Amino acid sequence: MTTATFIKKPKRLRRLREGPLGAHLELFSARLLIEGHCQQSAWRNIRVVDDFGRWLTRKGLGIRNIDEGIVDRYMAFRTRYRHPFLSDRPALNRFLAVLRDVELIAPQRVSHLSAHEQIVTDFRHHLREQGGFAPKTIIGHLPTLRRFLAEHCALGSGDLSRLAAADIVSFVAHHAPHQSTRSTQHMCWSLRAFLRYLRYKGLIVIDLASAVPPVRTWRFASLPRYLAPGEVQKVLDAIDRRTALGLRDYAVLLLLARLGLRASEVTTMSLQDIDWQSGLVTICGKGRQRAQMPLPHEVGAAIGDYLQHGRPRSESRRVFLREWAPHIGFASAAAVTMIARVALERAKVDTPRKGAHVFRHTLATQLLRSGASLTQIGQLLRHHSHDSTRIYAKVDIEALRGLAVRWPGGAS
Repeated sequence: MTTATFIKKPKRLRRLREGPLGAHLELFSARLLIEGHCQQSAWRNIRVVDDFGRWLTRKGLGIRNIDEGIVDRYMAFRTRYRHPFLSDRPALNRFLAVLRDVELIAPQRVSHLSAHEQIVTDFRHHLREQGGFAPKTIIGHLPTLRRFLAEHCALGSGDLSRLAAADIVSFVAHHAPHQSTRSTQHMCWSLRAFLRYLRYKGLIVIDLASAVPPVRTWRFASLPRYLAPGEVQKVLDAIDRRTALGLRDYAVLLLLARLGLRASEVTTMSLQDIDWQSGLVTICGKGRQRAQMPLPHEVGAAIGDYLQHGRPRSESRRVFLREWAPHIGFASAAAVTMIARVALERAKVDTPRKGAHVFRHTLATQLLRSGASLTQIGQLLRHHSHDSTRIYAKVDIEALRGLAVRWPGGAS
């Protein structure tokens, strides 16, 4: 019996099985087992479902009555009279999914969208189906879109036809002083995409995308942030590879440091992307471009060690999984960024930018100083534009010193 895997005390197990939802606990426990929950996590899940069933009985409700609205009512009760955990709602959502899989309750009803959310939903569908944009790119547009709709389209689609160039300029002028130049550029990019969509759909009659003001920046104004010689190895040496978490993080950081991968590329890496016989790994990069790269022995050994001794059992095809159940792939690249940040802090490496990208910059800088050309570096990093690679020319100080013109005042 699957439930007995998690509940060892016979008296407690018998009480659960005799409860109002006891007949469905085996299916629920099987789901928890597949997701990789430990005994404590599974017990919390089972306990809240059991309490939910007893609450249903007191309210005179049967299993056919269960839906998200009933769960909302129970959670209000649980918040007031119990000691709720953050895992309570996910546990009940998981239980509803199990019941729907065997068609014991009705499918989830589609909630009525607000006027603004309907616009957002239509725009997202357009970007996905017509534009072919990746989910990450689409999600990046949404904060600006929601803010703009709240400030200039209070009545929803009815206000779109009243938009004027002055509304666009005032929106950008109001928010630009409170964020970085890069964030303002992204805001304007999102705004132009949305205004082009409105023109395409015939919701506005003039081209308001051209009213979005440009954001001026100096090209190559900043220097790439990178680690000093020896600091990368210091970060790697600080990882405790005796634990499953350490095996995972070590493999992740080697991919960042030795291959210069982006955080998103590590996040989406799948088991089928690694060709162990040929020693190659396929990288899904920006713009859905796929490229094969050699897999260095050191990196391959670290990944293999994690897969054999650290990776939880899971049906997920992602290489790197969450530490805690459910054992699935990372939700976003932010997880890899956090792994890099924690590793840098653990090793007490002080750098202005603590994230995954600093390892990519460090690799490029080391290659340049070792004699690699900018073209070779651009090929390794899979840059689509030479401009993306030219910024690394500024870190070769000795080469630049020879190009410097003697100062007229006489000092060199």
